[in-house]
Amino acid sequence: MALPSILTEAEIAAGLQSCQAADSFDRKTFFVKVGLKSKDQADKVFGILDQDRSGFTKEEELKLFLKNFSASARALTDAETEAFLAAGDSDETVKLEWMFQALVKL
Repeated sequence: MALPSILTEAEIAAGLQSCQAADSFDRKTFFVKVGLKSKDQADKVFGILDQDRSGFTKEEELKLFLKNFSASARALTDAETEAFLAAGDSDETVKLEWMFQALVKL
């Protein structure tokens, strides 16, 4: 399943536009802009982000977070990746478990 089947192309474009510059990614702003509104959507997005199907989104997968929305999007910087990970890594395992909904605040 691809993200455009979950979110509209206009929403994805708005989200990516909000963080084009390096170090401008803000997860809360991004999730609002892409229109992520339901737990079902969050489940589907997490399933796409969890590339290796481990049940976790690891740092290396998270770094490529924006590329899941568009192949031409940039990778997150190290600082952005660390901040994103810290926001959802409550047990300090350096990976996001299925707390993705909490990050999205659904």
